[in-house]
Amino acid sequence: MTRAVLVSSAAPPTVTDVDLPEPTEGEALVDVSYSSVNYKDGLALAGDPGVARLDPLVPGIDVVGTVSALGPGVHDVAIGDRVVVTGAGLGERRHGGWARRAVVPSGSAVVLPDTIDDAFAAAIGTAGFTAMLSVLALERFVAPEEGPVLVTGASGGVGTVAIALLTARGYRVTASTGRPANAESLRRLGAVDVVDRATLSEPGRPMQRTVWAGAVDSVGGTTLANVLASTQYGGAVTACGLAQDAALSTTVLPFILRGVSLLGIDSVQAPIALRRRAWERLATDLDSGLLAGVTRTVSPAEAITIGAEVVAGRVHGRTVVAMR
Repeated sequence: MTRAVLVSSAAPPTVTDVDLPEPTEGEALVDVSYSSVNYKDGLALAGDPGVARLDPLVPGIDVVGTVSALGPGVHDVAIGDRVVVTGAGLGERRHGGWARRAVVPSGSAVVLPDTIDDAFAAAIGTAGFTAMLSVLALERFVAPEEGPVLVTGASGGVGTVAIALLTARGYRVTASTGRPANAESLRRLGAVDVVDRATLSEPGRPMQRTVWAGAVDSVGGTTLANVLASTQYGGAVTACGLAQDAALSTTVLPFILRGVSLLGIDSVQAPIALRRRAWERLATDLDSGLLAGVTRTVSPAEAITIGAEVVAGRVHGRTVVAMR
């Protein structure tokens, strides 16, 4: 048994004791120190069938802690290793990190660099990992000197970390947000300019005046279409979210007339080599002090109430869940 948050179609989410199986082949048992609250966790708390594939389910798509047991087979982690696991079906089709112990696929576990403690790793979590994947993809196409880079959904978890990471690499970042009260916080993270998301959220022409050398988008919908339409020749836009809409109504014109690239970012099934590369870069590129300024730590019971706020876009930065 382990203490955990449990989501069930039969009752409201609650903190209770949950049976936890022993790790089988290819799995590791982790004593969880921290998790975090992500957009998917909020959907799971609401019983969204597109996320919650298990009923009942322990939410938490992030797990940070120490390996305490291993199932049969060969593993790249050892008992006693401090690890982080993001995505990999956690909090969706298998119990996740909002528990004191979690059984995780060992092939998706990354041994944490010494410079990243458990709390910092949870603050980074899926959001920061996704932001790092976006930066790794973007920098293959766009150099800092080629012009400003836009970050949409800038007040959210992906957006805040992306601003800090891009700034650390020398990019001139513009942040798009619907919460003007967060403008100073976004500038502290490194944003040079802050624009209202309303300037991008209404349908526009398929080809617009070029503004951006590149962009990191976590919003989708009309916003992404407008960003593509205003990206300069040879630029690139990463897409990792759907906070506005999963639909994308656009034309091929930015691609065939300006050579713009649209780069899809998936953090759930990312291969282990890419996971390790991203966490190595996070260890060197991300200022823990900057992230601490937009991070709060809550209990599992408090996390239950915060999930809906994250989905509604009312949470700035990152929320860490202390499991110990």
